[in-house]
Amino acid sequence: MSFEFKLPDLGEGIAEVELRKWLVAEGDQVSEHQVLLEVETDKAVVEVPAPRTGVVARIYRKAGETVKVGETLVSISEATEKAPQRPPSVGIVGTLPEADDEVHAAVPPSFTGLATPMVRKLARERGIDLLSIQGSGPRGCITPEDLDRPTAQQGGAAGRRVEEKNAAQPRCIEETFGPVERLELRGLRRTIARNVTASQRTAAFVTSMEEADITEIWELRSREQREVESRGTHLTFLPFFIKAAQHALREHPLLNASIDDAGQAIIVKKHYHFGIAVSTPEGLMVPVIRDVDQKSIIELAEAIQELGRKAQERTLSRDDLKGSSFTLTNYGHFGGTFATPIINWPDVAILGFGRIVERPWVHRGEIVIRKILPLSLTFDHRVTDGADAAQFLGRVLRSLEDPALLFIEGR
Repeated sequence: MSFEFKLPDLGEGIAEVELRKWLVAEGDQVSEHQVLLEVETDKAVVEVPAPRTGVVARIYRKAGETVKVGETLVSISEATEKAPQRPPSVGIVGTLPEADDEVHAAVPPSFTGLATPMVRKLARERGIDLLSIQGSGPRGCITPEDLDRPTAQQGGAAGRRVEEKNAAQPRCIEETFGPVERLELRGLRRTIARNVTASQRTAAFVTSMEEADITEIWELRSREQREVESRGTHLTFLPFFIKAAQHALREHPLLNASIDDAGQAIIVKKHYHFGIAVSTPEGLMVPVIRDVDQKSIIELAEAIQELGRKAQERTLSRDDLKGSSFTLTNYGHFGGTFATPIINWPDVAILGFGRIVERPWVHRGEIVIRKILPLSLTFDHRVTDGADAAQFLGRVLRSLEDPALLFIEGR
């Protein structure tokens, strides 16, 4: 007897997920609590375990598909049963090859026949078999010039079969100005698109900008880097930026808040949990460092290093990605200067840091070369005003330009 396992409720109001990867195949023996598959939610990659011991009888959904809570994922038979198998096709001359095998046997795998509608029309008019042509365009797409090559041959039934098979595969898309490639908005990129659109639609964005002379922090970090690295931690500038922002939020608490739109209320946070934007190959993630007011510079450096590692390996839990009260993003690491960062909803502010550059600067009455850091603060104008934001940035500047304040004022 088979048991149909449906996508369970993963909590936090999650209605659908993207099926990321199957870890079992049809016919596999599985035990209770063994991980069957990985799915991707708005927050993180989640492992889904088997609800019981048995044999994987049938897998209903493919990797890359969107699955809603309550939809069937897999059938699991009792351990004594065998997963049903499709009988082979039999004719009067014996066993026949399956359809896919026939197509692959008839056509070399490199001849995929991918082409735009215009090229296909030209090929039909000239009686050319697209299977005989190795495309020179993007992803092997066949171009009009490829049809003029001497190797172009007339087509037949095999070409029609492969063309039908390729209809479900990624295709060249013809536009007015030339071929393009269509990339599905999936996984983390789709989550990012949904979140930033919701944030832009909800908040009243304003961005304020400043510049800070961080020469003394630069020198302090250079002096202490070796000592910190001896403890197995890499010291970046970000822990100093976090501390400066945290001290400033004590004096400007409306930036450490969220809005209850339904209740028409501002929720001022009495804790300091900072979201830190981390770039990964699949897109931006924002893990959270909790209680930054209770951590030293070195402890913050350790936390940043650990969260960064987990983000790159996609091992962050849902708890690692929720509960921020304020967000920081260091886009200067990639060469940017000023920006208008998007608020990490439901926070009401995000502080961005640009590329540190050497600039002529008036310091103690003289023009000298100093290390200058651009800052950009985006805030929700529904919660506070430009004066408060400017004063907040001014407080951040004082701490960055005189790092002794970060230690004199304690945690």
